[in-house]
Amino acid sequence: MSTAPGRVSAPADVLTFGETMLAAQLPGTLAVGAQARTTVAGAESNVAIGLARLGHHAVWAGLVGDDEPGRLVLRTLRGEGVDITRAGTHATAPTGALLRERRVADLARVHYWRSHSAASLLTPADLAPALGDGARILHLTGITCALGPGPLEAVRTAAAHAQAQGWTVTLDVNHRQRLWTAEEAGRALRPLLPHITVLMASDDELPVVTGVPGGTPDGEDGEERAVGALLDAGVREVVVKRGGEGAAVRDRQGTRHSLPALRVPVRDTVGAGDAFCAGYLSGLLDGVPPAGRLARANTLGAFAVASDGDWEGLPRRDELGLLDAAPGSAIR
Repeated sequence: MSTAPGRVSAPADVLTFGETMLAAQLPGTLAVGAQARTTVAGAESNVAIGLARLGHHAVWAGLVGDDEPGRLVLRTLRGEGVDITRAGTHATAPTGALLRERRVADLARVHYWRSHSAASLLTPADLAPALGDGARILHLTGITCALGPGPLEAVRTAAAHAQAQGWTVTLDVNHRQRLWTAEEAGRALRPLLPHITVLMASDDELPVVTGVPGGTPDGEDGEERAVGALLDAGVREVVVKRGGEGAAVRDRQGTRHSLPALRVPVRDTVGAGDAFCAGYLSGLLDGVPPAGRLARANTLGAFAVASDGDWEGLPRRDELGLLDAAPGSAIR
């Protein structure tokens, strides 16, 4: 592995890593030859871009192939202000790829080519330089854990190191059924819980990481018990993403807040969860109280669903208030 050129950066606000892929996005189905728009996408890099646009120092330390898609990934992240000093290039394994086709109405279908990709070969040794640089927050996702034994061990090593150094460790469960089963995900993620400061999950992902069924007669009770189990396991704060219904946060001190989602025209829901995470982490970095963190997270999620692409529509800091304008307004 070789690392991207550039000086070693100062300790980051947020360090993250994982797989960022070449993304082909189609407005229709591939079977009829719809034209594709090429870009890049990856849960962790989406979060890093969202943070960088808000003025935070975000470091992405993933692996890409020594190929044109890998060069596109690094150029895009660099152009968005993400620190890629510790990103790596694998000499023989390729950069992963995905194709997202809009199948009917607002239903999208995603196809992946990530088996034996560069990111699937990530090891703890690849991360050592980035961990040595230091960070305020280490942001992890369940997707990286699903890529293979090396990435899973890298996540475990990074989480233990970050906790020992007193960093905040955040985990977005981000369960992907095409990568592994709920049972496999639970077995891999539950041992991480003692290291996690803030866990973020959609309401239907809570059973994956806790084993507490959500399909009880009282769905709210199932969520309540799952959140309680996470707090008992050592997590300090649990954030539940409820999509169009908003989000909630509960911590070990008994603080509880919930906020409805912002109402915006929905154009593309992919990337909304990553945008939400970026907003919440930004609030953490700025010392914003829990209710304010939820509000910023909901704002970034709304920007994501009201824009095309995984990250392209995310706001800069001076644009956070744009959604307060009346529909159809022109900012002059």
